[in-house]
Amino acid sequence: MKQYDFKAVEAKWQKKWEDEGVFHAQDNSDKPKFYGLVEFPYPSGAGMHVGHIKAYSGLEVVSRKRRMQGYNVLFPIGFDAYGLPTENYAIKTGIHPRKVTDTNIERFSSQLKSVGFSFDWTRVIDTTEEGYYKWTQWIFLKMFENGLAFRDKTLVNYCPSCKVVLSNEDSQGGKCDICHSDIVQKSKDVWYLRITEYADKLLEGLEEVDYLPNIKLQQVNWIGKSTGAFVNFDVKGTDEKLRIYTTRPDTLYGVTFMVMAPEHPMIDKYADKIANMDEILAYRTECAKKTEFERTQLVKEKTGVRIDGLSGISPVDGKEIPIYISDYVMMGYGTGAIMAVPAHDQRDYDFAKKFGIDIIEVIKGGDISKEAYTGDGEMVNSGFLNGISEKKVAIEKMIAFLEEKGVGEKGVQFKMKDWAFNRQRYWGEPIPIVHCPTCGMVAVPYEELPLRLPEVENFEPGSDGESPLAKIDSFVNCKCPKCGGDAKRETDTMPQWAGSSWYFLRYIDPHNDNAFADKDKLAYWGPVDWYNGGMEHVTRHMIYSRFWHRFLYDLGEVPFKEPYAKRTAQGLILGPDGDKMSKSKGNVIDPLDVVSEYGADVLRTYVLFMGDYEKAAPWSENSVKGCKRFIDRVWGLQDILVPGDSYSSELSSAFHKTIKKVSEDIENLKYNTAIAALMSLINAIYEKGEINHAELKAFVTLLNPFAPHVTEEIWEEQNFGGMLANGTWVSYDEAKCVDEEVEIVAQVNGKIKAKIMVPTDISDADAINMAKADSKVAEAISGKDIVKELYIKGRLVNIVVKG
Repeated sequence: MKQYDFKAVEAKWQKKWEDEGVFHAQDNSDKPKFYGLVEFPYPSGAGMHVGHIKAYSGLEVVSRKRRMQGYNVLFPIGFDAYGLPTENYAIKTGIHPRKVTDTNIERFSSQLKSVGFSFDWTRVIDTTEEGYYKWTQWIFLKMFENGLAFRDKTLVNYCPSCKVVLSNEDSQGGKCDICHSDIVQKSKDVWYLRITEYADKLLEGLEEVDYLPNIKLQQVNWIGKSTGAFVNFDVKGTDEKLRIYTTRPDTLYGVTFMVMAPEHPMIDKYADKIANMDEILAYRTECAKKTEFERTQLVKEKTGVRIDGLSGISPVDGKEIPIYISDYVMMGYGTGAIMAVPAHDQRDYDFAKKFGIDIIEVIKGGDISKEAYTGDGEMVNSGFLNGISEKKVAIEKMIAFLEEKGVGEKGVQFKMKDWAFNRQRYWGEPIPIVHCPTCGMVAVPYEELPLRLPEVENFEPGSDGESPLAKIDSFVNCKCPKCGGDAKRETDTMPQWAGSSWYFLRYIDPHNDNAFADKDKLAYWGPVDWYNGGMEHVTRHMIYSRFWHRFLYDLGEVPFKEPYAKRTAQGLILGPDGDKMSKSKGNVIDPLDVVSEYGADVLRTYVLFMGDYEKAAPWSENSVKGCKRFIDRVWGLQDILVPGDSYSSELSSAFHKTIKKVSEDIENLKYNTAIAALMSLINAIYEKGEINHAELKAFVTLLNPFAPHVTEEIWEEQNFGGMLANGTWVSYDEAKCVDEEVEIVAQVNGKIKAKIMVPTDISDADAINMAKADSKVAEAISGKDIVKELYIKGRLVNIVVKG
């Protein structure tokens, strides 16, 4: 056989697949449907990296297998193209973000095609394209109409370098997610999406889906539902109530101080009653310099100021309680104030020790002279709760007391906050709202969508955090859609998360001008059957998109409650040194170098063979070469080909077992062991020295989802008929997956004397007789009395002798 020319073969088949539309999904087909979704990439200037290959290869294999199993497969790709990196590049180079994006998408697409992914390229979406973001704006307006999009003044995380407001999620660790510089706090009017309204629905939805357990757990923790009580403390000498939320109302007798957020409005309202207002204002100024992350860290120096002039009154025993301000209490979390029980909370304990505050034990079991006791135990120093040892009973009894006295009630809180939904940048979806001095906030009429981004030459944001759009009078100044008077447009744009919150729906009907997707097509294709992506997106992106989808479901716009029936995740590809790949470490592998040197099939096979798909694994050049040798051996099978239209007796069991294993492993993300099984099978074939037509057909069919180019070429070379991508998946016979013979050990008095092959269905008596017939066993028992004979099926014969 001629040598395998992977460059010519791969280019040939990629063109054929595209020309013949092999991977085009058919709407409303009679076939069963399969919708496989991968996270669409951000088209950066750096292009595709090996992480993209691994992320897409898993469902690529599943999608190719499903087509051969008779499914109508939707396996789409698109580009999540708004965002700061493109805009920052545009500012630096002067090239418009539109042009940068188009160039990057073109490059990215050709790179993806060079690997032979079976995407439906007729359904490509680009979140920055007007026909797409028209519907992003449409969904936003529906949320605005339904009270889920609103504005509020708040302290925001502001990046002075990027000149942009960031959500908590985008500023974790007090650092900007984009440029990694320190963020500061800034007071600003901000758009929010009221995702907290959907917290319970998002939790309930997790019961209906097949997500990996750790993915479900991360979402549950992110939403962070807790049950407890709201309690109202009187503020001495005023008509005010200081309202707090606690998950442990049973510890109310142990409250010895309270803490307010430094920004709490009650402080300004009663400034004339507070003797140390200057000290409080100075502390407040210091807090404004800290990020939310810095303020809420558990392990840090405790700081605070006692308010001289305001104190709380305990609702359970009427005791006067000092009130402090401290940076770790935030207005945006809960009620902006907390009760503190230092005997049973370590942060409260540390604070009390520093400021000389009383510590009262209310749960027996620890030594509060040394540290807070956070375990369970008998209630003490707690009035009517004394003697109760069961936490649940004590909590219920206290809540009943609070409700009866009218000073509190049972309540629920969520860790998840409403979603800060705006950016002060140019390259994003314009928010379709007009600010009218008479009518207030007015929606841009639906028929005027999309509200287009204006052409600009200067993308630089203002130093005060204003969007570049604010500088364009022709965009800002407009007429109110309601009253016709002079008005101004909203100049903030949407965050990058907006376009990715519904993209899976647009793939279903990407060219529709009259709706985000046709309802019949939604009913046919939805929900996504299998969604794969990175673990870093299982909270923010997945929760945001589940929220948008559930909202559209509640409106009657989509016919299925949850967008993704199943979610899995791939592990990272590490550098050859075992560290995370980064340019600074010089350990980055360019996948196109591998394609160029070894071929796309080798790259595809290697990224799935390198280890457990869900775990991180280091890159190994030697293993890449091993996969190249494997592909060359596959091509070489044609040199030992003989006629035959059924599996040979020597290889029949091996083929049935391999078909079963590969079929099951693909479904269970065990791609590495599926490929290993094919490598074992090829070893058996070469050991035998020949392969027949039936066996070659089965082998290349099994390998096709992993290495489609070489297998298509072999299929064509051998005139097997049609195109393998349109072929039929191989089946196996369960009965033939069982070995006809099995190796067992023969023991005498527990010591191994021989290993023998016996039929798998052999009787106990026959197995014992076969063991006795072995020369070494016969010698060991010769002239001795047999006391006992035992056969353990498929494992061993043991003969006990004496004499």
